[in-house]
Amino acid sequence: MALGDSQVGIRAERRSSRPLPAVRRPIYLDYAATTPVAPEVAGEMIACLTAEGNFGNPASRAHEYGWQAERAVERARAGVARLIGADARQIIWTSGATEANNLAIKGAAEAYRRTHPHGGHMVVSSVEHKAVLDPARWLQQFGFALTVLRPTVEGLITPDRLRSALRTDTFLISIMHVNNELGCVNDIGGLAAVRPHPGILFHCDAAQSAGKIALDVAELGVDLLSLSAHKFYGPKGIGALYVRGGDRPEIAAQMHGGGHEGNLRSGTLPTHQCVGMGAAAELATRSLAHDADRVGRLRDRLWQGLAALPNARRNGSARQCVSGILNVTFGGETTAPWDNGALLASLGNIAMSSGSACNSASDAPSHVLEAIGLSPAQARASLRFSLGRYTTDEEVELAVDFITEVFSRLQRGPRESR
Repeated sequence: MALGDSQVGIRAERRSSRPLPAVRRPIYLDYAATTPVAPEVAGEMIACLTAEGNFGNPASRAHEYGWQAERAVERARAGVARLIGADARQIIWTSGATEANNLAIKGAAEAYRRTHPHGGHMVVSSVEHKAVLDPARWLQQFGFALTVLRPTVEGLITPDRLRSALRTDTFLISIMHVNNELGCVNDIGGLAAVRPHPGILFHCDAAQSAGKIALDVAELGVDLLSLSAHKFYGPKGIGALYVRGGDRPEIAAQMHGGGHEGNLRSGTLPTHQCVGMGAAAELATRSLAHDADRVGRLRDRLWQGLAALPNARRNGSARQCVSGILNVTFGGETTAPWDNGALLASLGNIAMSSGSACNSASDAPSHVLEAIGLSPAQARASLRFSLGRYTTDEEVELAVDFITEVFSRLQRGPRESR
């Protein structure tokens, strides 16, 4: 049973009466935006930067410096492949998930147009990251048709909704695995099985699931899958696109200039970043279950504390979700005289976000929250908390105390001013 306002007020006053220790740096609860590089990963990267280390160009095949760098890059490629149950030959290095998504979507469209000059049909969901939505919409100006699926109120795409959207000229489906704002997990295997024939490529943005939940590309049934190292304690600026082997999907390169990465992505490979992603993938493979259990417990403790606040509502599926993301609306249409900008300013001791980091410069309400039925006012009164490997019990307790104290003060303000 939800607590009444008076009961919450008493609890808030009790919490706020406790002395809050000084915090030198904000408590970091924005792991969905980026993760710190693991110390073990940073150490391996540093060894690839200086003249005394493995600094060579992996494409230099004429001397030992290049050979050593190439071996390091290929070991890293194998590490990334193991994380998702793939073969190393199926991993294409990119600068991150955004480039991987663009390569998959634009590359598939360009390849399809070679044999279908009038274009074709794509299906994406309305809660995708902008790195999927924007390139899909960009392709519309060149004659490609696009269907954007709405999710359930829990933020999930169902097989029935996908099936009803397919057409005879559908050539590409792109559905994310874990939503970056809600944390809900789509049943990618079930969605991929909806396809009436293998000629329809299935792409999955797995930036928020890799390293957090077990992945096996064969079980998922995907043709293309995007990854980003900085979402699982690797460096920024490096990612990968999995491209199914065997009867390999045809996609067209989007960067030219040397034919690297099987002619799919030209450019000198950054040895230190590839090594960093590989090391982070190996670390994630070993610690996956432990991290998920521990972070899930902390997430549940955070929600237990926040759920006591008036009109606090959790967004997204609470049962089909990744362990580290919690999205909460604080107030309804008429009960929240604040927006997330004011909340973020008031909660300066906690580093979190109102949605995707890529949209933080915009004051528009979250397209993800609006897609699951929240009004613009409710979306603007919502915050995303995301926890990770280095989040502590003490930080969660302090966060609950800080947030409770701030909301108690916000609620007292209007009453005291009357």
